[in-house]
Amino acid sequence: MRFDIITIFPEILHGALESGILRRAWQAGLVDVRVINLRDFATDKHRSVDDRPYGGGEGMVFVPGPLFAAVEHCRGPVRTPESRVVLMTPQGKTWSQPLAESFSKLAHVVIICGRYEGVDQRVIDCLVEEEISIGDYVLTGGEIPALVVLDTVVRLLPGALGNSDSAVNESFSSGSLDFPQYTRPAEFRGMTVPEILLSGDHARIREWRRQQAEARTGSRRPDLAAGARAGKA
Repeated sequence: MRFDIITIFPEILHGALESGILRRAWQAGLVDVRVINLRDFATDKHRSVDDRPYGGGEGMVFVPGPLFAAVEHCRGPVRTPESRVVLMTPQGKTWSQPLAESFSKLAHVVIICGRYEGVDQRVIDCLVEEEISIGDYVLTGGEIPALVVLDTVVRLLPGALGNSDSAVNESFSSGSLDFPQYTRPAEFRGMTVPEILLSGDHARIREWRRQQAEARTGSRRPDLAAGARAGKA
């Protein structure tokens, strides 16, 4: 799988790409991540990529020319079924585990990191196939959201986590939050691990974990619990 991330601040991305699961997945050949500097596609001596908005208003807007050139450099001049062009923006669809799973089946994702007051609407109309937000708040740019998308997708690729069941059993993968986890020692400062987890009875442990996950989801995320009940109706 290949990611092309278009940004004016490539240094924000490099550190994360050189650490942890993302680095191991790249070294194993599971994913190819390319950081594209948008200013490389500017046509003036100042490498300008933004300008004031028509109609007035505060802030700056990314101009269309460099973005069209950058996306076409990554994907080619026409849309293809294998590629998805994504704009990280507060106006987008909220990122979720189901979306991450759908993206993990793609061969190529181009991510545009929005910034300032946004991008020229013609970029969205002609190039962007998905507008994505990571939550109902505003960040200074799309680089951190792009890393969120990258991380959540890459860890779903076969072999990325080593243990293929790890990603399947996590929060949101089954429509509920994860169950409580414990490790050694069995007693710490008077707090003990639930006896059932020490029993070796795997059927009872699975049932306990299921009940705990349902209870946690109901108390912390009633919206998820309601969705799960609706799905079973």
